[in-house]
Amino acid sequence: SLAKTTSSSVQRREMIYLLAVGYFRSNDFARSRLLVEQCLEIAPDWQQALTLKKNVEDRIAKDGIIGIGITATALGLLVGGIAAAVARSN
Repeated sequence: SLAKTTSSSVQRREMIYLLAVGYFRSNDFARSRLLVEQCLEIAPDWQQALTLKKNVEDRIAKDGIIGIGITATALGLLVGGIAAAVARSN
């Protein structure tokens, strides 16, 4: 029946959402985003899932910027170390 199908899809959506929240809280943002996108396939206008997706994407972007900063710092230290070694050898 339609009521049973609707109830089943709501339960599935909520289960996937709770998994997405759990992965978000454990900092597994890629898996959280994948699951929240599955929720939005079932219910595209679900505000909780839309909010979680925004939070996940914000954290992924923030972590990406931090990663770029760490990489740039490491590269700077490496280049500086090589320059110092070359200067000492001359």
